[in-house]
Amino acid sequence: MSSHCLELCEVSKVIGGKTIVEPLSLTLEAGSVLALCGGNGAGKSTILKMIVGIGRPTAGTIRVKGLDWKRQREAYAQQIGFMPDDFQFAGGLTAWDTIRFYADLRGVGEQRAAEVLAIVGLADDRHKLVARFSKGMRQRLLFAQAQLAEPALLVLDEPTNGLDPYWMESLVELLAQRKAAGQSVIFSTHQLDVAEAVADQVIFLNRGKVISRGSVRSFQEQHGTAGLAAAFTASLKGK
Repeated sequence: MSSHCLELCEVSKVIGGKTIVEPLSLTLEAGSVLALCGGNGAGKSTILKMIVGIGRPTAGTIRVKGLDWKRQREAYAQQIGFMPDDFQFAGGLTAWDTIRFYADLRGVGEQRAAEVLAIVGLADDRHKLVARFSKGMRQRLLFAQAQLAEPALLVLDEPTNGLDPYWMESLVELLAQRKAAGQSVIFSTHQLDVAEAVADQVIFLNRGKVISRGSVRSFQEQHGTAGLAAAFTASLKGK
Protein backbone atom coordinates (compact mmCIF):
# COMPACT_ATOMS: atom_id res chain seq x y z
CA MET A 1 0.00 0.00 0.00
CA SER A 2 1.23 3.48 -0.83
CA SER A 3 2.69 5.68 1.91
CA HIS A 4 0.61 8.60 0.62
CA CYS A 5 -2.81 9.26 2.13
CA LEU A 6 -4.04 10.92 -1.07
CA GLU A 7 -2.72 10.68 -4.63
CA LEU A 8 -4.01 12.41 -7.75
CA CYS A 9 -2.28 11.66 -11.03
CA GLU A 10 -3.14 13.80 -14.06
CA VAL A 11 -6.76 14.20 -12.96
CA SER A 12 -8.87 16.41 -15.20
CA LYS A 13 -12.51 17.30 -15.76
CA VAL A 14 -14.16 18.29 -19.04
CA ILE A 15 -17.86 19.13 -19.32
CA GLY A 16 -19.52 19.84 -22.65
CA GLY A 17 -16.18 20.28 -24.34
CA LYS A 18 -15.08 22.85 -21.74
CA THR A 19 -12.13 22.08 -19.49
CA ILE A 20 -13.19 22.67 -15.89
CA VAL A 21 -10.03 21.27 -14.30
CA GLU A 22 -6.77 20.94 -16.21
CA PRO A 23 -4.61 17.85 -15.48
CA LEU A 24 -3.66 17.95 -11.81
CA SER A 25 -1.26 15.77 -9.85
CA LEU A 26 -0.65 15.95 -6.11
CA THR A 27 0.19 13.85 -3.08
CA LEU A 28 -0.75 14.34 0.54
CA GLU A 29 0.99 12.62 3.43
CA ALA A 30 -0.54 11.55 6.73
CA GLY A 31 -0.79 14.47 9.12
CA SER A 32 -0.57 17.07 6.34
CA VAL A 33 -3.00 19.84 5.42
CA LEU A 34 -3.44 21.09 1.85
CA ALA A 35 -5.46 24.17 0.93
CA LEU A 36 -6.94 24.77 -2.52
CA CYS A 37 -7.25 28.53 -2.92
CA GLY A 38 -8.90 30.61 -5.61
CA GLY A 39 -12.00 32.57 -6.49
CA ASN A 40 -15.37 31.37 -7.74
CA GLY A 41 -15.04 29.13 -10.78
CA ALA A 42 -11.44 28.21 -9.99
CA GLY A 43 -12.26 24.49 -9.92
CA LYS A 44 -11.80 23.93 -6.19
CA SER A 45 -15.14 22.25 -5.50
CA THR A 46 -14.93 20.17 -8.67
CA ILE A 47 -11.58 18.75 -7.53
CA LEU A 48 -12.92 17.90 -4.08
CA LYS A 49 -16.04 16.25 -5.49
CA MET A 50 -13.88 14.06 -7.71
CA ILE A 51 -11.82 13.05 -4.69
CA VAL A 52 -14.87 11.98 -2.67
CA GLY A 53 -16.42 10.20 -5.65
CA ILE A 54 -19.38 12.50 -6.27
CA GLY A 55 -17.96 13.62 -9.60
CA ARG A 56 -16.23 11.35 -12.08
CA PRO A 57 -12.90 12.56 -13.49
CA THR A 58 -12.62 12.72 -17.25
CA ALA A 59 -9.09 11.34 -17.03
CA GLY A 60 -6.50 10.44 -14.43
CA THR A 61 -6.36 8.32 -11.28
CA ILE A 62 -7.27 9.03 -7.67
CA ARG A 63 -6.21 6.93 -4.68
CA VAL A 64 -6.77 7.26 -0.95
CA LYS A 65 -4.59 5.08 1.27
CA GLY A 66 -3.61 3.22 -1.90
CA LEU A 67 -7.25 2.40 -2.72
CA ASP A 68 -8.55 3.17 -6.20
CA TRP A 69 -11.90 4.97 -6.32
CA LYS A 70 -13.02 2.96 -9.39
CA ARG A 71 -12.14 -0.57 -8.30
CA GLN A 72 -12.42 -0.36 -4.50
CA ARG A 73 -15.21 2.14 -4.02
CA GLU A 74 -16.60 0.91 -0.68
CA ALA A 75 -13.22 0.61 1.05
CA TYR A 76 -12.15 3.89 -0.57
CA ALA A 77 -15.22 5.74 0.72
CA GLN A 78 -14.65 4.46 4.26
CA GLN A 79 -11.36 6.34 4.39
CA ILE A 80 -12.99 9.74 3.72
CA GLY A 81 -15.00 12.24 5.75
CA PHE A 82 -16.65 14.87 3.56
CA MET A 83 -17.99 18.29 4.47
CA PRO A 84 -19.81 19.85 1.49
CA ASP A 85 -20.07 23.59 1.00
CA ASP A 86 -23.73 23.49 1.97
CA PHE A 87 -26.32 20.80 2.50
CA GLN A 88 -30.03 20.90 3.26
CA PHE A 89 -30.53 18.67 6.28
CA ALA A 90 -34.03 17.40 6.98
CA GLY A 91 -35.57 20.38 8.75
CA GLY A 92 -37.95 18.28 10.84
CA LEU A 93 -35.08 16.56 12.66
CA THR A 94 -33.07 17.80 15.59
CA ALA A 95 -29.29 18.01 15.55
CA TRP A 96 -29.16 14.87 17.68
CA ASP A 97 -31.50 12.95 15.34
CA THR A 98 -29.39 14.05 12.40
CA ILE A 99 -26.01 13.13 13.84
CA ARG A 100 -27.32 9.76 15.02
CA PHE A 101 -28.57 9.05 11.49
CA TYR A 102 -25.10 9.69 10.09
CA ALA A 103 -23.51 7.75 12.94
CA ASP A 104 -25.58 4.72 11.94
CA LEU A 105 -24.45 5.13 8.33
CA ARG A 106 -20.81 5.23 9.39
CA GLY A 107 -21.19 2.36 11.85
CA VAL A 108 -20.35 4.30 15.02
CA GLY A 109 -22.30 4.55 18.25
CA GLU A 110 -24.12 7.28 20.15
CA GLN A 111 -21.08 8.03 22.30
CA ARG A 112 -19.11 9.13 19.24
CA ALA A 113 -22.13 11.09 17.99
CA ALA A 114 -22.26 12.99 21.28
CA GLU A 115 -18.50 13.57 21.15
CA VAL A 116 -18.54 15.23 17.73
CA LEU A 117 -21.45 17.49 18.68
CA ALA A 118 -19.48 18.61 21.72
CA ILE A 119 -16.35 19.14 19.61
CA VAL A 120 -18.15 21.61 17.33
CA GLY A 121 -19.98 23.39 20.15
CA LEU A 122 -23.47 22.07 19.45
CA ALA A 123 -23.99 19.94 22.55
CA ASP A 124 -26.37 22.49 24.09
CA ASP A 125 -28.32 22.69 20.82
CA ARG A 126 -28.65 18.95 20.26
CA HIS A 127 -32.45 18.99 20.66
CA LYS A 128 -32.97 22.06 18.48
CA LEU A 129 -34.54 21.58 15.06
CA VAL A 130 -32.00 21.89 12.27
CA ALA A 131 -34.54 24.04 10.40
CA ARG A 132 -33.90 26.73 13.01
CA PHE A 133 -30.13 26.57 12.67
CA SER A 134 -28.15 29.47 11.26
CA LYS A 135 -25.81 28.88 8.31
CA GLY A 136 -22.88 28.76 10.72
CA MET A 137 -24.58 26.14 12.90
CA ARG A 138 -25.32 24.01 9.83
CA GLN A 139 -21.65 24.25 8.90
CA ARG A 140 -20.71 23.02 12.36
CA LEU A 141 -23.07 20.07 12.00
CA LEU A 142 -21.59 19.26 8.61
CA PHE A 143 -18.10 19.28 10.11
CA ALA A 144 -19.28 17.05 12.95
CA GLN A 145 -20.67 14.38 10.61
CA ALA A 146 -17.47 14.39 8.57
CA GLN A 147 -15.53 13.50 11.73
CA LEU A 148 -17.77 10.68 12.93
CA ALA A 149 -15.72 7.71 11.73
CA GLU A 150 -12.36 9.43 12.32
CA PRO A 151 -11.41 8.97 8.65
CA ALA A 152 -7.88 9.00 7.30
CA LEU A 153 -8.75 11.90 5.00
CA LEU A 154 -10.95 14.91 5.70
CA VAL A 155 -12.26 16.69 2.60
CA LEU A 156 -13.76 20.08 3.41
CA ASP A 157 -15.39 22.30 0.80
CA GLU A 158 -15.31 25.96 1.94
CA PRO A 159 -15.58 25.03 5.63
CA THR A 160 -15.49 28.66 6.78
CA ASN A 161 -18.50 29.82 4.76
CA GLY A 162 -21.08 31.42 7.02
CA LEU A 163 -19.01 31.06 10.16
CA ASP A 164 -18.53 33.71 12.80
CA PRO A 165 -14.98 34.78 13.76
CA TYR A 166 -15.08 32.74 16.97
CA TRP A 167 -15.94 29.52 15.15
CA MET A 168 -13.34 30.20 12.44
CA GLU A 169 -10.70 30.31 15.19
CA SER A 170 -12.10 27.10 16.63
CA LEU A 171 -12.00 25.46 13.19
CA VAL A 172 -8.33 26.35 12.80
CA GLU A 173 -7.65 24.79 16.22
CA LEU A 174 -9.61 21.65 15.31
CA LEU A 175 -7.73 21.21 12.06
CA ALA A 176 -4.44 21.62 13.90
CA GLN A 177 -5.56 18.89 16.31
CA ARG A 178 -6.52 16.60 13.44
CA LYS A 179 -3.15 17.18 11.85
CA ALA A 180 -1.36 16.37 15.12
CA ALA A 181 -3.39 13.15 15.35
CA GLY A 182 -2.08 12.06 11.94
CA GLN A 183 -5.22 12.82 9.98
CA SER A 184 -4.82 14.34 6.51
CA VAL A 185 -6.94 17.29 5.41
CA ILE A 186 -7.61 18.85 2.02
CA PHE A 187 -9.89 21.87 1.97
CA SER A 188 -10.94 24.68 -0.32
CA THR A 189 -11.17 28.29 0.73
CA HIS A 190 -11.11 31.84 -0.56
CA GLN A 191 -10.04 33.05 2.86
CA LEU A 192 -6.27 33.09 2.62
CA ASP A 193 -5.74 33.92 6.28
CA VAL A 194 -7.33 30.61 7.26
CA ALA A 195 -5.16 28.71 4.75
CA GLU A 196 -2.09 30.50 6.07
CA ALA A 197 -2.95 29.62 9.67
CA VAL A 198 -3.43 25.88 9.22
CA ALA A 199 -2.16 24.56 5.86
CA ASP A 200 1.23 23.04 5.14
CA GLN A 201 0.87 23.27 1.37
CA VAL A 202 -1.19 25.57 -0.85
CA ILE A 203 -2.31 25.25 -4.45
CA PHE A 204 -3.54 28.43 -6.13
CA LEU A 205 -6.10 27.85 -8.88
CA ASN A 206 -7.61 30.06 -11.54
CA ARG A 207 -10.17 28.80 -14.07
CA GLY A 208 -9.25 25.19 -13.41
CA LYS A 209 -5.53 25.68 -13.81
CA VAL A 210 -2.79 25.59 -11.19
CA ILE A 211 -1.11 28.99 -11.27
CA SER A 212 1.20 28.42 -8.30
CA ARG A 213 1.86 25.88 -5.58
CA GLY A 214 4.20 25.47 -2.63
CA SER A 215 4.53 25.39 1.12
CA VAL A 216 3.03 28.13 3.25
CA ARG A 217 6.48 28.73 4.68
CA SER A 218 8.00 29.26 1.23
CA PHE A 219 5.33 31.80 0.31
CA GLN A 220 5.85 33.60 3.61
CA GLU A 221 9.61 33.71 3.07
CA GLN A 222 9.09 35.09 -0.43
CA HIS A 223 6.42 37.69 0.39
CA GLY A 224 7.02 38.48 4.06
CA THR A 225 4.15 39.64 6.23
CA ALA A 226 1.83 39.89 3.21
CA GLY A 227 2.04 36.09 2.99
CA LEU A 228 -0.47 34.19 0.88
CA ALA A 229 -2.44 37.26 -0.16
CA ALA A 230 0.61 38.69 -1.93
CA ALA A 231 1.53 35.28 -3.30
CA PHE A 232 -1.90 34.83 -4.84
CA THR A 233 -1.88 38.30 -6.39
CA ALA A 234 1.57 37.64 -7.84
CA SER A 235 0.40 34.29 -9.20
CA LEU A 236 -2.54 35.89 -11.01
CA LYS A 237 -0.13 38.35 -12.62
CA GLY A 238 2.18 35.52 -13.62
CA LYS A 239 5.05 36.67 -11.41
